[in-house]
Amino acid sequence: MMTDTDWSTQGRCRTEPPDTLFVQGAEQNRAKSLCTGCPVRTDCLAYALDERIEFGIWGGMTERERRALLRRRPTVTSWGALLRTAERQQAQTAAEPESAAVPQAG
Repeated sequence: MMTDTDWSTQGRCRTEPPDTLFVQGAEQNRAKSLCTGCPVRTDCLAYALDERIEFGIWGGMTERERRALLRRRPTVTSWGALLRTAERQQAQTAAEPESAAVPQAG
């Protein structure tokens, strides 16, 4: 059985110095780029949101971005469940043939 943080050993950032993810200003964009393509990005973001972590880049989001998201969705009790559902829906939409998504003029 996995614990809440077992995913952290699989993150793309695991080989980076920890200070890399705790930066401010323009350096945050470079830190966020480490999250691009990370296999555990969703787990990382969900953990930071569920735990209300206030500092650093987690799952590709800054602390300011996470606070804004938490304010917009105050009733969410499990960010992991919500984010995984959203990922599945996005994957389904992406897998649909374009002809099914766009009505043909006729």
